Amino acid sequence: MSTLHVLSHSPFGDSRLASCLRILGTHDALLLCGDATYALQPGTVPFDTLQANGCKVLILAEDAQARALPIPDWAEAIDYAGFVELSIQHDKVNSWL
Repeated sequence: MSTLHVLSHSPFGDSRLASCLRILGTHDALLLCGDATYALQPGTVPFDTLQANGCKVLILAEDAQARALPIPDWAEAIDYAGFVELSIQHDKVNSWL
């Protein structure tokens, strides 16, 4: 069973990202959208944590572009159609509100 975890809040304002990473399963994926894309800022704790974690990280390309954030090679940029496809591919979707 796999879960798509969707984060939209900045990793610098609370502990949602850390909490999510603690429960990610081997078949799960993490989608960063909205202000959660700030985790892509190189040299920050969230960036280093995601890079070292080895989990499947996806980024809503439009949100990264709006914030002028580069997509690292260990993450995959997707569009809204890709988001819908991911939602279908996974057994559950968990939005970290």
